Order: sequence, then C-alpha cells, then structure tokens
Amino acid sequence: MEEMSFWDHLEALRGVIFRSLGAVVILSVVFFCFMTDIFDSIILAPCFSDFVLYRSLCNLTTHLSSINEHLAILPDFCGDSFHVNLINIQLASQFFIHISTSFWLAIVFAFPYIIYQLWTFISPGLYEREKKNARMAFLVGNIMFFIGVLVGYILVFPLTLRFLAGYQVSEIVPNQISLDSYMSNFLMMIFIMGIVFELPLLCWMLSGIGILTRSFFSKYRRYAIVGLLVLAAVITPSGDPFTLMVVFLPIYMLYEISAFFVKKDEPEIEDDAEVSEEAASDDWSK
Repeated sequence: MEEMSFWDHLEALRGVIFRSLGAVVILSVVFFCFMTDIFDSIILAPCFSDFVLYRSLCNLTTHLSSINEHLAILPDFCGDSFHVNLINIQLASQFFIHISTSFWLAIVFAFPYIIYQLWTFISPGLYEREKKNARMAFLVGNIMFFIGVLVGYILVFPLTLRFLAGYQVSEIVPNQISLDSYMSNFLMMIFIMGIVFELPLLCWMLSGIGILTRSFFSKYRRYAIVGLLVLAAVITPSGDPFTLMVVFLPIYMLYEISAFFVKKDEPEIEDDAEVSEEAASDDWSK
C-alpha cells in the first residue's frame, strides 16, 4: 500500500469529522421534528401509572399477593393514582430542552456510525489480530451500551421517579417538579446505566493487557456484593427490599459477566533451576 503523508492523514481525519457531524446534524433535525411525539410517548411515559414497568410489577404483585400479605416486601404498583405533573418556570426552558434533547438523542443513535468512521481512519494502521479485537470491542461495546440505556429507562429511572416524586419531608411542602429537573435526572440516569454496562468491555480490555485475572472476581466477590448493594440503594433510595433487588440484580449480573470475559489465571510453572536443585537433593539423600 502507498504510504500516506501527514496532510493525507489530516484530510482523512477531516472527512471522518465532517461525516460524523453530518450524521449528528441530520438525526438532530429528525428528532427535533418528532420531539413532541417522543416526549408524549417515551420520555414522559414513566410519569403515568400505565407505564410498562408499573403494569408488569402490578401483575407480579397480584400473583404473589399471598406471599406479600405475610412478608410485605412488595410495594403497591396497581393504583391508578400515580401521576407526576411537570411545571415549567423559565420562559425559554421548553425550547432549549427541545433542542438539547434532540441533540443528545442524535449523539446516542449516531454513536455506532461515529465509531465506525473512526474505525475506517485507524484500521489501516492495525495488524489483522488487532483489527479482529477492535471489531469485537466495537460490537460488544455498542450492544452493552444500548442494553444499559434500556435498563436505565425501563427499570432504574421509573423506580427512582416513583419514589422521589411521592417523597415529602413534610406535608406542608408539596412536590412541584420542574421540567428541567426531570430531564436532567432522566438523561443522567439512563446515560450512567449505559456507561455502567460497559464494565464487561472494560474488564476484557484490562485482562488483555494483563491487569485483571479471573481470580480477582472470586477473591473480591463478597466485597463486590456489598458495594453493589450500596450502589443500588443510592440509585433507588426506596425503603422496600423488592425495589432494591430489582436494581441490584442486573448490576450484579454485569459483575459475573465481566468475570466470564476475563482470562483465567495462568498456572504457575516452577523454575527449571529449582526443579533441578530438588532432583539433585533427592539423589544425594539416596
């Protein structure tokens, strides 16, 4: 292959940046045009009692009603009274949220294309084995990120919203949730869960350079369980154990999946000098 000069590389990088920005701009315009329907059907859906998670948990509590009567570990998700009324207290807030949400959604959905463009730029300089590992990292990273975003939207954010929206330090102080507060928590939680679900990929990369081994996960499993329980309690500050376990179990599964992607410990091989010394001492004793 003909070697590229510095300016050729710079031109190729500029093309990657322009194509990536073009994809983000196009998707931003598309999301901007349909943002009203996206807000009504998706973003604001957890504010109502007919959200898919609430209905699923209602069916679960109905089937386990006999157990719940004795243990009282399942909260009531079957009531139709849950509803979060959002207010806007700034003049231009709705307009800027319309624009910013379109932009962030465009970045999320254009992320695989952006990574692919970066791949086309760096792949000519990689060996075949490095290309294979990079393809695997690209595929696994994207899949796990979107799974994490889905878990954050379906599971973590609705449970947190349901608890915090009904929590009052005093009955004299009513909850009036602003649109800005709702959107900042919504975006933060689903993106954090997307990043958290990259843990298996991070562990796989650390294992590839020799920092992590599988024995680490078995050695610190008890500490990890305690730490993940604390993390789940922080994410969902609800007092019932059921909600805590609903959030804890997916995160703990990530821990075990990460251990699966990490290399096993290499068996310890005795030094040849030590082996020969032991053999000589055995002969001398005979």
